[in-house]
Amino acid sequence: MSVKNETPIYLLAIDNGTQSIRALIFDQFGTEIAKARIPIEPYFSIQANFAEQHAHYYWQKLSETCQQLWQNCDIKPSQIAGVSLTTQRYTMICLDKDKQPLRPAIVWMDFRQGETNDLGFLDPLTKLVGMGELAEEAQKKARCNWLSRHEPEIWAKTAHYVNLSAYLTYKLTDDLVDSSGQTTGYLPYDYKAQKWMKPNNFKWRLFSCRIEQMPRLVAPGQKLGHITAEAATATGIPEGTPMIAAASDKACEALGSAGLSTDTACLSFGTTATINTTSTNYIEVLKHMPAYTAAVPNYYNHEYMIYRGFWMVSWFKEQFAHYEAELAKTQGIDTEHLLDQAVKDIPAGSMGLMLQPYWSPGVRHPGLEGKGALIGFGDVHTRAHIYRAILEGLAYELKLGFDTIEKRTRKTIKHLRVSGGGSQSDAAMQLTADIFAMPAYRPHTFEASGLGAAINCAVGLGVYPDYSTAAEAMTHLGDEFLPIAANVSLYKRLYNEVYLKMYDRLQPLYHSIQDITGYPEK
Repeated sequence: MSVKNETPIYLLAIDNGTQSIRALIFDQFGTEIAKARIPIEPYFSIQANFAEQHAHYYWQKLSETCQQLWQNCDIKPSQIAGVSLTTQRYTMICLDKDKQPLRPAIVWMDFRQGETNDLGFLDPLTKLVGMGELAEEAQKKARCNWLSRHEPEIWAKTAHYVNLSAYLTYKLTDDLVDSSGQTTGYLPYDYKAQKWMKPNNFKWRLFSCRIEQMPRLVAPGQKLGHITAEAATATGIPEGTPMIAAASDKACEALGSAGLSTDTACLSFGTTATINTTSTNYIEVLKHMPAYTAAVPNYYNHEYMIYRGFWMVSWFKEQFAHYEAELAKTQGIDTEHLLDQAVKDIPAGSMGLMLQPYWSPGVRHPGLEGKGALIGFGDVHTRAHIYRAILEGLAYELKLGFDTIEKRTRKTIKHLRVSGGGSQSDAAMQLTADIFAMPAYRPHTFEASGLGAAINCAVGLGVYPDYSTAAEAMTHLGDEFLPIAANVSLYKRLYNEVYLKMYDRLQPLYHSIQDITGYPEK
C-alpha cells in the first residue's frame, strides 16, 4: 500500500507573527488543508523607540483565529492529533506570582536602552578578553535591565519573565513552560548548550533577571502539556489535545523550507529579512553573534539578519504607493501585485539606483551608526525604480550574508529556498535568483513557518521516527526561478564594485551625522 493511501493525520500549527496570527491545519504529508488568518496591530508606542502590546491581546486574537478556522473548514476539531505554536522572537512579558501580566509586553521592535550595571571585579576581565563592548551592549539591550531600573515596583512583582511563546503556552496548557527553540534575545541563555546558563555563570551579572524567573525549557518536539478545558472553550481546540514544542518563527521557517540539509539556505523575506543554514556545528557567523537554537534539537541556525527587512516594502507602500493602493482596492487585488507589474518594466540594476537597507542598526552589522542609503539618482528614475532598488538592496545584503555564512562555516551552499511575505513577489524571486546566480525556489506552501511547527508536531507525536524522515515527507519544492545570464553578469559587477564598498565609504559620514544630529543615540 502506498503511503499516500494512509489515513490522514491532521496537525494544527499556530503562528503568531508580527503582523498577523495564522491557524493552519496540515496533514502528515505537509499538505496545507485549511487556514485562518487575522491581522494584528504589531505594537503601540507611548514614546519614541517604545514598542508594546498587551499580552491578553495576543491571546484574544489567537482564540479568534482558531474559532475562525473551525467555522471555515471541513475538518472537525476532534480530528486534530496535536497542536504546535511558533511565535515572533524576543517579545517579553512580566507575570506576577499568579501568572497574570503586570504590564504590556515589550515587542521585539522596541529600541529602548537601559543602563549598564556595575560588574565589579569582572568589568576589567570582560575588557581584557575583548568582550567589554559586547557586555555593555547586552546590558543596554536587555529589557529586564530597563525594567528593573525604570519600573522597579513592577519588576519587584515579576515572578516570571517570559517570551510570548511561554505566555501563550501557559494560556493553552496551564503550565508555564517553553521550547528552547523559542529562546532568542538578550537573556541568560547558553546558545551552545541550548539551555539556561548555569547559576554560577558570570554572565548572569549582566542581567537583572534571576534563574527562578525563567520558564522551564523543553526541546523542540517534546510535549509541553495538554489543552485545558478553559483553553478549549476559548479556542475550540478539544480539551486534552497534546501540545508539542516547536520553535521561533524564523527557526520553523528554516525547517519548513529547507529541512536539515547543510547545503541549503533558507531566505526569509519577512518583516525582518534573514538567511539561515542549519547544522549540528555551533559556529558564530558574526563575531560574538550566537548560533540560534534550530527547530530540531541539537541543531543550530547560522543566521544573518536585516532587522528592517521587507518592512521596507510596507514603508514604501505607505509613503509612495497611494495610487496603486486605491487601484488595487477597485480591482480586488493586492497592492504588491500592481507594484510587481511596474517593477517588471524596470531593467535589472534599476538604472544605477543602489540601496543599502540599513534602516535601523543591526545586531552586529552594521554598527550603531548605520543608516540607509540610496545613491545614483538621475532624472530617469521613478517610484518603480525606487521600489525595485529596495528589492535589489535587500537581495544584495542577503547575498553578503550568504557569502559570510559560507566563509565562516566552510560549507558550500548549493540550494536556495525563499519564504515569507516578500516571496510572493515574482519580481523579488527572479532578481534573487539573478543576484545569487543560482535557482531560487519557493516552498510548496507559503506558510513555511507553520509547516515547520507542524513537522515538530508530527515528530513529537511519533508520526515520524526522526526529523530527517519527517522533513523529507513534508517539505516539497514549489515555483522555480532560474537565473538570467545577462542579469547575473550585471548584478555581479554592481555587487562587487559598488554594493560591497558602500558601507565602508559611507561609514565616516554616518558617524558625522550621528555626532551632529544625535540620531541614532549612542
